[in-house]
Amino acid sequence: MIVQISDFLRHVGEEVTIQGWMYNKRGSGKIYFLQLRDGSGMVQGVVAESEVTPAVMAKAEQLQMESSCKVTGIVSKHPKLENVFELQVNDIEIGQIPFEDYPIAKKEHGPDFLLDHRHLWLRSKRQWAIQRIRNQIIRAVYMFFDQRGFIKIDTPIFTPNACEGATTLFELEYFDEGKVYLSQSGQLYLEAAIMAVGKAFDFGPTFRAEKSKTKRHLTEFWMMDAEAAYLEHEDSMKLQEDLVTFVIQHCLQNCLAELEALERNIEPLKKIKTPFKRLTYTEAIDELHQRGSDIQFGQDLGNDDEVLLTQDSEVPVFIHKWPKSIKPFYMKTDPENSDLVLNDDLIGTEGSGELIGGSQREDDYDTLKAAILKEGLQGPEYQWYLDLRKYGSVPHSGFGLGLERMVRYVCGIEHIRETIPFPRMLTRMRP
Repeated sequence: MIVQISDFLRHVGEEVTIQGWMYNKRGSGKIYFLQLRDGSGMVQGVVAESEVTPAVMAKAEQLQMESSCKVTGIVSKHPKLENVFELQVNDIEIGQIPFEDYPIAKKEHGPDFLLDHRHLWLRSKRQWAIQRIRNQIIRAVYMFFDQRGFIKIDTPIFTPNACEGATTLFELEYFDEGKVYLSQSGQLYLEAAIMAVGKAFDFGPTFRAEKSKTKRHLTEFWMMDAEAAYLEHEDSMKLQEDLVTFVIQHCLQNCLAELEALERNIEPLKKIKTPFKRLTYTEAIDELHQRGSDIQFGQDLGNDDEVLLTQDSEVPVFIHKWPKSIKPFYMKTDPENSDLVLNDDLIGTEGSGELIGGSQREDDYDTLKAAILKEGLQGPEYQWYLDLRKYGSVPHSGFGLGLERMVRYVCGIEHIRETIPFPRMLTRMRP
């Protein structure tokens, strides 16, 4: 009977076969301990000379690191550890013995070496755990929006216009249509969709040509954008904190083995409850000055500033109502202060940085048209976006959650390059 390692709890005392790989081995002569994985989990297979034929013992000796194999045996509980199982091996079928020594052995390797061998590095226990958590975060996002009545709308990756300025766009020639861009966000298209479906989200690859080498930046990454009609600024922030809390709780319920493999301290994650702390941009600048920052009003927050603002908080912190002068054209002006906009950045704890950026969108035709012209973005590429304000315009808001940043936050890992299977960075395009 072929089963997955993750199902061993239901097969204690039964003979099963697993299909996978041996990623490590110790022992010699009379007993071997095979470290086996099949994608669903990892288990130790015990091959005892007194329990198997000489042929099986010879196969156990022949196995090398990353050999593919089918291993049959009796599932048993670990003699000392709770909810840990072993496989008492009675047969081995070898699939392939590697042609040469596996290049990623147990010794330490530098990041460049590991990224050059990313196709193999993914097999490590740490990377296995990160990618499984990434998968659960994606599942949680879909579950959350399904429960809230949102539908998924697939927005285009080729776009004729910029969502947040053209300086960080990847540009290419599109047949006879001239220049187009790789999408930074599906937001503008979701705004069109919500006039039909009310509430919508997308989830797909986005691209930013930022010449940044920080531990929080990728040039290709996955973004979840959400938009809703009749949703205003305060309710949008409530939706955002509900989403983040839901995702974290889902991971705590479904990823304990993976978090343990990462040696992630989950106590800070357990403390994340709504409501989150809220600071206006003005309050944030004042607080930063009190904490020794030399940031000036009108400047964007740096990484050190975000750390200072969250270092004493057990929950993420909203920084909202930013100066209009440093924010995109589509954000709604604060009715209480025309120099500010109704937007927010959600900053995670533990130095994780910005997780979400959102705003109420400008719903007045004349105001939006003036903002577009002021940005020098005139042209037919924006007329369809203005049309949304001509036919039944309503107040609406939305936000974008960076998947890799959320993975980094939940996993508690230092560099974002580990959060995506094959990272694309300023100096990294292979494998």
